[in-house]
Amino acid sequence: MLRFFIRLLGYLAVASGFVALVIDGARSIANSSLQFTPLSEILLVLLPTRYPLLQPAIERNLHPLLWDPMLLSLMRSPVALVALVLGFLLLWLGARPAPQVGIVTRR
Repeated sequence: MLRFFIRLLGYLAVASGFVALVIDGARSIANSSLQFTPLSEILLVLLPTRYPLLQPAIERNLHPLLWDPMLLSLMRSPVALVALVLGFLLLWLGARPAPQVGIVTRR
C-alpha cells in the first residue's frame, strides 16, 4: 500500500513537471527568450504566509549555511526540473524489487 502511494506521488510529480515545462516553454516562445518559473515563486503562491518564515526558521533552528548556499540555489532552480527529478526518484523508490533470477535456493 505504501509502495502504491509513493508511485502515485511520483506520477503526479512527473505530470506536474511536464505541465510546468510546457507552460515555461510557451512563455519562452511568446517572449522570445528563455524563461522558467523558479521554485520559490511557486512556493510563495502556494504558501503565502509560511514561505517568508522558512528562512529565519532554518537559519535559527538548523544552520545558517544550510539556507544560503544550498536551499537558496534549490529555490532558484526551475520548478519543472525539481518536479521531474522528485517524481522519477519517487517512482524509483516505489518500484517493485526485481526478481532474482539464477539464485539457487536448494542445497
